[in-house]
Amino acid sequence: MTRHLRVYAFIWFFCTCCKGPNHTEPPSAHDTSKALKAGGEVISTTGPVNELEQTLIDSQDSLSSQVIRSIFEDSKGNLWLGAMGGIIRYDGKSLKYFSEPGVLRRISAHAIAEDKNGNLWFGTNVGAIKYDGKTFRVYDEKDGLTNTNIGRKSILVDKSGTMWVGTDEGVFQYIPSADRTGGKCFSSFHLLPPITVRDIMEDNTGNIWFATKENGVFRYDPVAVDAKRIINITGKQGLGDNYTGGMIQDNTGGFWFTMKGGICRYDGPLNGEVGQKTFTEITTKDGLGGSEVTGIAIEKSGIIWITARGSTTRYDPSIPISNSKAFTVFTEDEISCCIQSMYEDRSGNMWWGTGAGLYRYDGKRVYQVKQNGPWR
Repeated sequence: MTRHLRVYAFIWFFCTCCKGPNHTEPPSAHDTSKALKAGGEVISTTGPVNELEQTLIDSQDSLSSQVIRSIFEDSKGNLWLGAMGGIIRYDGKSLKYFSEPGVLRRISAHAIAEDKNGNLWFGTNVGAIKYDGKTFRVYDEKDGLTNTNIGRKSILVDKSGTMWVGTDEGVFQYIPSADRTGGKCFSSFHLLPPITVRDIMEDNTGNIWFATKENGVFRYDPVAVDAKRIINITGKQGLGDNYTGGMIQDNTGGFWFTMKGGICRYDGPLNGEVGQKTFTEITTKDGLGGSEVTGIAIEKSGIIWITARGSTTRYDPSIPISNSKAFTVFTEDEISCCIQSMYEDRSGNMWWGTGAGLYRYDGKRVYQVKQNGPWR
């Protein structure tokens, strides 16, 4: 069966996406009133080709030129890729491209999560999209999202089952009971201001963290009372910068945040009291491959990966920073520029979604993954 996907090919995107962490999005889609039926088969587009699109036919190179914005492995072991112009699934044997002329063809999928019922959620530039295995449904303004541009890594299903969505104008929570009755099922999280969210994370004690574009980092403690429920950490307190593009928690409990000049570790108490905090900055002077940092990820082993314009750095925090062996820098010749996402699967492989396709690292070398692999 021939599989194909029309994707937006914006030539200028590839020229601009390496300039920093703010990427230009494709045009928003407005026809979101109807569910998009997948039926377990590939949804593909069949009409005339727009001059700003390209058709990717079933070929060896199908993944080599696509923009991969997000990566996720679901509970069944399927690997999902959020692309510009569609959604891709690899089930261990073959690829399926999901596209549709009204909405999916126009999306940019920035984040992916799975809820406790096995539904897949995609955070996109047109809102949240739920896939229940048969149908894609779009949630937007009519469902309570007053802003529909969902940030990179900004959908989280926490341990309690609550789903959080971060947008360009604040944070929202999904209300399943309202969805079942046809009501507005996304509610604004009023404890936070209308921040521009770049990442959402749950730490090992159940606190929810929000990285923002201009307001530093917010931490929400669901069991604290009154003023201590929300803590805001900014550059004024030592974060290094109010722009925070990503964050992780390491195996020792410390927190790492990206900033415009590098990364910053926070070891202080979570009560936000000034004078009882510890910040450690790491920059190119210490061994990072680049200063325009765009992303951060951590392996189960504790290895930290940092992406920046022109390079990707593998950092081993068990080695002192003064030792050059703590840092291994990969250049654009090894991993493409314009890295959009990083992800570690259950087998320990690291994946990169880039402006020029998909890459995989098996602990020894980096592979560009085309349609026929290498997948494992």
